[in-house]
Amino acid sequence: MNPRSPDPSRRTLLSLATTGSLAAALGGLPAFTASAAPQRPATSPLLTGSARNELWWQAPGDEGSLIEQGLPVGNGRLGALASNDPGRELLLITDATMWTGGLNDTLDADGQFPYGRADFGSFTLLAGLTVDIPDHDLSAVSGYRRTLDLSQGLVTSSYVRSGVTYSRQIFASRPDDVIVLHFTQSGGGRYTGSVTLGGTHGEKPSHAESFGASLANGLRYGAAVKAYGTGGKVAVNGTRIDFSGCRNLTVVVSGGTNYAPDAAANYRNPSLDPEQLARTKVRNAARHSADTLLRTHVADYRALYEQLGLSLGTSTAAQRELDTWERLKARARDGAPDPELEAAYLQFGRYLMISGSRGSLPLNLQGLWLDGNDPDWMGDYHTDINIQMNYWMADRAGLSQCFDAFTDYCLDQLPSWTDLTQRLFNDPRNRYRNSTGKIAGWTVAISTNPHGGNGWWWHPAGNAWLSNSLYEHYEYTQSREHLTKIYPLLKGACEFWEARLLTTTLPGTSTEVLIADSDWSPEHGPLDAKGITYAQELVWALFGNFCAASAELKKDTGYADTIAGLRRKLYLPQVSPKTGWLEEWMSPDNLGETTHRHLSGLVGLFPGDRIRPDGSTPKNIVDGATAQLTARGMESFGWANAWRSLCWARLKNAENAYRLIVNNLRPSTGGSNGTAFNLFDIYEVEQGRGIFQIDANFGTPAAMIEMLLYSRPGHLELLPALPDAWAASGHVTGVAARGGFVVDLDWRDGKPTSARIRSVGGRTTTVAYAGVHRTVTLEPGESVTLRDFAR
Repeated sequence: MNPRSPDPSRRTLLSLATTGSLAAALGGLPAFTASAAPQRPATSPLLTGSARNELWWQAPGDEGSLIEQGLPVGNGRLGALASNDPGRELLLITDATMWTGGLNDTLDADGQFPYGRADFGSFTLLAGLTVDIPDHDLSAVSGYRRTLDLSQGLVTSSYVRSGVTYSRQIFASRPDDVIVLHFTQSGGGRYTGSVTLGGTHGEKPSHAESFGASLANGLRYGAAVKAYGTGGKVAVNGTRIDFSGCRNLTVVVSGGTNYAPDAAANYRNPSLDPEQLARTKVRNAARHSADTLLRTHVADYRALYEQLGLSLGTSTAAQRELDTWERLKARARDGAPDPELEAAYLQFGRYLMISGSRGSLPLNLQGLWLDGNDPDWMGDYHTDINIQMNYWMADRAGLSQCFDAFTDYCLDQLPSWTDLTQRLFNDPRNRYRNSTGKIAGWTVAISTNPHGGNGWWWHPAGNAWLSNSLYEHYEYTQSREHLTKIYPLLKGACEFWEARLLTTTLPGTSTEVLIADSDWSPEHGPLDAKGITYAQELVWALFGNFCAASAELKKDTGYADTIAGLRRKLYLPQVSPKTGWLEEWMSPDNLGETTHRHLSGLVGLFPGDRIRPDGSTPKNIVDGATAQLTARGMESFGWANAWRSLCWARLKNAENAYRLIVNNLRPSTGGSNGTAFNLFDIYEVEQGRGIFQIDANFGTPAAMIEMLLYSRPGHLELLPALPDAWAASGHVTGVAARGGFVVDLDWRDGKPTSARIRSVGGRTTTVAYAGVHRTVTLEPGESVTLRDFAR
C-alpha cells in the first residue's frame, strides 16, 4: 500500500481524456447494448512500482467461500469474483440486471407486498467460468501471491512452478464491456488446460463459446467466451475450449440480459439477443492484444480513481511487511493505528463504486457480486437505509459520476411506483394507508426491484429519503440538468405527503401541528405510531428541498408556497423528559430496543442536517440526540456502525467516530461481524453464520471523509472530527463539498496547513476551523488556497 496515492491533477486527467477514455468513464450505457469501438490510449497509462496502491494476499480464494475470499472485478454492469487458484481459476459472473421476479402488484392479506424469489424476485448469477490448468495444483507451486491493484482496477496473481514464474491478470473493462483474463509466464513455461463457460440456472449449453436462455419472468440472458494464445493450440472441444503448449493465453468473456430501463416496455428489449451480442463483444475485444485491452481499461479506470487522493499518515515498516489479512488481524490484536491500511480501506470502497455503479442498475445489498442464486433479502434495494448508504460516499469521494446509476434507477421506476401507490396504497387492509382517504404522488415499499415492483411492507417515508438523497447530489454538483431530472420525483413525493399529513393539537396547548399518519420507526417498532421522528424529519427536509428546487428552476411557485406553509406546521421532535433522549416516537417513552441497529430517530442528525452542534440548534435538542446515540452503543453490524460513526462525526466526537471505523475493520471469523479476507463487510445474521452486505463498505469510507470535512451549502468546516490516529500529518484531495466546491486539504499536528477551495458551481461559502471563519467568493472554475488557520 502506497502511503500517498497519486493525486488527481489537471495534467493527468487531460492526458487520459485525450485517449477518449474520459468520455467513456463519465458516460454510461443504459443497459447491455451494442456500442462503438473505444478509442485506444496513444500512450501507456500503466503505473509501476510505488505508484500502485495494492492490497495483497498469500493464498487464493476457496471455491466454497468466494464471497469472503474471492477478489471482485467489475465494469459497472458486469462483475465477477475471482478465485485466483493456480490450477483452477473460477469466476462467478454477474450482470446487474440478472433478476427473477416481476411487478409483484398483488397484495398479501395484510395489504403488504409478497416478498419471495419467485414473486418479488432476486438478484442472481449470470454465469460461471473456469480455467483449468491441471498440472498447476496449489500444492505443486511456491511463492504464491495475489494482489488487488486499487489504483488500476486490476487483480493479479503469480507463483513459481519448476523454476518458471507464472502470472495472470484479471480486469473488467468498461470501454470494451468484457472481463479479461491474461495468463503469462517467464522462464520457458507453457499453459495446457481448458476453459469452460456455463450458466447457473440449469442451462445446457450446446457449444463451448456461448449460451443463452430465459428466466421464468421472460428475461433473456446470455454469455460468451473466446480464448486465444501464442506458441500453442487453442480449439473448441465439445462444450469446452482446450488449449495446449501456449506461452501465454487470453480469455475474454462477456454477457448480459435484455433488460431495458423503460416501464412502458415492461423493462424489456424484445429485439435484443443477449447471446449474440455477447458473442459480438468478445469477438471484437479478441481482435486486440491483452496489453491493448489492459491499457484501455486502465486509462478509463484511472480517470475516475484519481479524482481523489488520500494519506492518513505513515504506517510502520513492520505493518507494511504483512499481507492484507495478517495486517487486519494485527490491527485488531495490537490496537495500534495503521493509517495506510485505513486509507486503503477507503480506496477499496471507491474501487467497488467504480467497479459496480456505471451505466446500469445501482448497487444493491450485494453490490455487483454473488456466490450463488439465493442471496439474503434477495440482494434487493432496501429503501430504509441501505441503498442510500451505498451512495453516501460517491459525491464525497470524488465519484459523482457513479451516482448517476442511482438517479437513473429512481427515474426509470417512477412510473411504476406512482401507479402502484395510487392503485394499492389506500387498500383498506394496509395498516399504513392514508386515513385522510386521499392519495396522490408516489411512494415505495421497504424493498424494491428493477421491474418496477415493491416487496415486503409499505414504506411511506421512503419517497422522502430517496428524494432527499437525489437532491443532495445536486447540492454537491450544482447540476441544473440533474435537478431538472429529479424534480418530478420531489414534487410527486410532496404531493403524497400533502395528502397524508394529519392535523393534531399538541397536548395542553392550542397549537395545531401536522404529523405523519400511522407508521413504524424502521425497522424498530411499534407498528402503528403517528408522528414518528423518522417521517417528520425526512418530510421536513423534503419540503425544504422541493421549495429550493422550485425557486432554482422557477417552477410551481404557487405550489412551493403551499409546501412551505405545510413545512412550517410540521411537528418536530422534542427531548423526552423520561429518558433525556431525542424522542424517536411522538412519545416520552422508549417504545423499542435501546441498542437497536437502526438510527431512524436520528435522521435529522445524519444524513439530515437539521440538528447541528454549532449553536444554530437548541442545545437541549443536540444533547438529546447525543444521549440517544450514546444509548445505541458502539457495537453493531457494519452498516449500523458506519451510520453511528457518521453521527459521531457530525457531533465532532472524533474518537467515537474512529472507534466505530476500527470496529468495522476487525477480521470476520466464523461469520462474525467485521471485515472478511477480501475486505467485504460481513453481517452476522445468527451465531456462526455471516453474510456479505456491501453498504458498510461504502458507509465506512463516507464516515472517514466526513471526519475530515463537513459541508452544507454555504459552509465548510475543516477537520471537524480528526482522530489522534491520523493527526500527525496527512492530506486529502478532491473531496466534494455541498454548495458546489471541491477541497484539497493538508494537515499536520492535528491542524490544517493549507486548504484549496475550488468552485464547481458554488459562489460563496464560509470556511471554518476551530471557531475561525473565512468567507470565500469564487466564480465557477476558480480556486483559492487558504493558509494560517491560527486563531
